[in-house]
Amino acid sequence: MRMRLNTTPNNLLILVVLAAAVGGTVGTAVLPKYVGGASPINSAAAPQVLPPQIAQVPPPPPTTLTPEEITIIHVVERVRPSVVNIDTVAQVQTAVGIFPQKGAGSGVIVSPDGYILTNNHVVEGAQQIRVTLLSGKSYTARLVGADPFSDVAVVKVQPPERLSAAQLGNSGALRVGQLAVAIGNPFGLGHTVTVGVVSALNRSIERESAAGPNIENLIQTSAAINPGNSGGALADSAGMIIGINTAIIPYAQGIGFAIPIDAARAIMDQLIRSGRVTRPYVGITFGGDIDPGIATQNNLPVDHGVFVREVSPGGPAAAAGLQAGDIIVAVDGKRIGNWNEFIRELFSKRPGDRVRIEYFRESKRGTAEVTLGQRP
Repeated sequence: MRMRLNTTPNNLLILVVLAAAVGGTVGTAVLPKYVGGASPINSAAAPQVLPPQIAQVPPPPPTTLTPEEITIIHVVERVRPSVVNIDTVAQVQTAVGIFPQKGAGSGVIVSPDGYILTNNHVVEGAQQIRVTLLSGKSYTARLVGADPFSDVAVVKVQPPERLSAAQLGNSGALRVGQLAVAIGNPFGLGHTVTVGVVSALNRSIERESAAGPNIENLIQTSAAINPGNSGGALADSAGMIIGINTAIIPYAQGIGFAIPIDAARAIMDQLIRSGRVTRPYVGITFGGDIDPGIATQNNLPVDHGVFVREVSPGGPAAAAGLQAGDIIVAVDGKRIGNWNEFIRELFSKRPGDRVRIEYFRESKRGTAEVTLGQRP
């Protein structure tokens, strides 16, 4: 049997001692290979010189992970079991007949009993919806409800076991520059992870067709989002879902968009409850968030709130006395720091409800009693 010797300096010293003890025959056969060919008789006096190629090679360093890598791995391990692949089949009318068209997207499990949050455009027009879990198990899904206006939809599966539901975070607390991890099913490849940052907040993008108004109040991220990622998760460094991936700018790099989870959750709750979304209507146009920096630069009387750019003539806000240039700072006594928080408060109401909106006009604080309408 042939053994491979570890030719480190310590091992060589041990080998010399063992050879001297065992006898001349073994010493003659083994020692010359490691001590320069000295005879067994003179080996004790011979200098023990290691070949340079052995002595100068350091041992490989142990594999270590950076703190950022550890954070990302923890996020992936926490979120990925809640992200599913969604495959659809729709019947498409063409000039020569009706043909099935396959589609692929992503979704996020939001309850252990099988409710899944995704995009409207992932399931729009689908006659068949199939959901595949990280484990590889696959289930037929039904459409619970969809909202083309916000591009949010909910589907439901009936699994025999409880599913791993994601933890939904708070998109109203996001800050530009914080870590963003996108998990989805790009190009139907299966679960894929990309990493970036929150690049901007409150972005608006135009739809590719005139089927509806622009999609507003989006999170922009540098995490790569490709076709098929739609409906997947955008998570923060704690593994909380902060957005639902929804769109990209074609031919651009590092410009993707996600629906803030606060808005998606409010719409999801209505879809689960009634299968449709009834939106309250105030009749104002968003003009920007107010923060301490903007307040200082513009000498504003308040360091938080929502700037009103326009008021729709004849709308609820106009009827209550709100004007362009007002800064909304509270709804029903709850502090409003940004547009996300304003939308979240409105979506907790219904058309016909009366809300008390506090605002600043120049340096004076005022209150308006607004009777919410229904969005056209």
